[in-house]
Amino acid sequence: MRYCTLFTLGVALARALVLPQTTADCASFESDVDLGDYNAKVLNTTYYPVGALNNSKVVNDVALCEVYASISYGNNDTHTFVLWLPDVLDYENRFMAVGNGGMGGTIDLANMMTQLNSGMGFAVAGGNGGHEASANNGGSGAPGTYIPYLHDPDQVQAWIHDAISLFTPAAKALTTAYYGRAAWYAYYDGCSTGGAQGFALVQYHPELFDGVVAGSPGNWYSHLALSFLWNAQHTNTSASNLTQAILNFTTNAVLDTCDTIDGVEDRLIEDPLKCRFDIDTLACNDSYPSTASNGNMTCLTPAQIEAAKAIYAGPVRSDNGTHLYPGFDFGSESEWLLQEGDLAEAFSIPILQNLVYNALNYKSDDFDWASDVADVDDKAGTFIDEISPDLSAFRNRSGKLLVTQGWADPFNAATWPIEHLEQIENFFNGDVSDFLNLFMVPGGGHCGPAQSYPSVPATYHTVAALVDWVERGKKPEQVLSTNPPEGSGRTRKLCAYPSTARLVGKDINDWNSYVCE
Repeated sequence: MRYCTLFTLGVALARALVLPQTTADCASFESDVDLGDYNAKVLNTTYYPVGALNNSKVVNDVALCEVYASISYGNNDTHTFVLWLPDVLDYENRFMAVGNGGMGGTIDLANMMTQLNSGMGFAVAGGNGGHEASANNGGSGAPGTYIPYLHDPDQVQAWIHDAISLFTPAAKALTTAYYGRAAWYAYYDGCSTGGAQGFALVQYHPELFDGVVAGSPGNWYSHLALSFLWNAQHTNTSASNLTQAILNFTTNAVLDTCDTIDGVEDRLIEDPLKCRFDIDTLACNDSYPSTASNGNMTCLTPAQIEAAKAIYAGPVRSDNGTHLYPGFDFGSESEWLLQEGDLAEAFSIPILQNLVYNALNYKSDDFDWASDVADVDDKAGTFIDEISPDLSAFRNRSGKLLVTQGWADPFNAATWPIEHLEQIENFFNGDVSDFLNLFMVPGGGHCGPAQSYPSVPATYHTVAALVDWVERGKKPEQVLSTNPPEGSGRTRKLCAYPSTARLVGKDINDWNSYVCE
């Protein structure tokens, strides 16, 4: 306790000694700052007192100066970003950038508000990914729809590889100008496409950030899109289609088999890789129907079983059986519905039609799972994948990377981050936990809760763990998760892979009752 008190007093004294007690005036900041060296310009500034800035019914807990600015890049392209600068007494010399989701085109103001209100004293920035959603079908793809940014090589390069790096130097310069000194630490937090952007930062721009959180990372984006197409093609008939009732029935059968392998009966699998379930045990017997008189499922038809096996397996080359992307895991089945066409129509088909083949009449059913894979790698992967295991530059400057992945993610195959971690370990010939730690989330969804697991805490306290790691050298062996969607006070302990949580206490709903081992 005495150490904590002295540490707190020391931090307060340091701030008093080095921080100015006034900042630049927000109203005049637009005209006072010159961003010519960054091909950038300030568009407007606005000062918001506490509670005056509302984003989806969440308001700012600290007063701030909001700065909208733009970056010129490529062939007459523009990247818009916003920076929130808290009042000086709420600023802890930390800079935070947030990423994008999906096809980008908008600024993630919700995550910016989360970081602003975290109590960690961040100046927070976010950008639109280098293009506007309003000019690109509202930020979503659709078959037969022209998506302009996918035809602009500079904008494609910006979308994932360079989106954050384009605005970060200018945002840092604005932060320095506002407070009169540079931030001591720079952090990044992103999920999904934002997770891929996090891997792009550590691979291509390792000098920009001290710590990166990459959640549900789609960093093998081109093959993630192939997995969407594969799953859609294997469930696209009336016989092979897997309804929500079928998916729920399958998940319940899996949980009946594997729920208690971790010693806790909670309708949750701590480590699906330890689950030994045989879906053939659900096969229908000709003597009874697949649906009972009350409408409940009783078994699966051969076509339904083959469809499920294809999703479990993941896409493979048709000529030699090489795996192109991991499949989905036991316990995630109730989250598969989007895999049966929606994701292919939103991502796979638009990427093939706009980026790979430049033909809006291209028929995805014609995709050759042998010869056409090279087209995807060349025309898409080159620009949107971030899968190099060589992260030496980031590691050598003591950068820290914290990755999360839900086992019940409806978008990403959960074992991809595990496979990529193993690739990185192989490159470095051993343990890499000094700079990279992966946290798998039992029952976790895509960047938060899975609908079928409402009792699973869905707020992951990763940024706090990352700050401790970067600033105090405290490597995160465990991360707290809180706030399950069903509203209880349940907490869970997330463990650095390959460790998992084992119950040692009496209260299964308290993270303190578990140890990572």
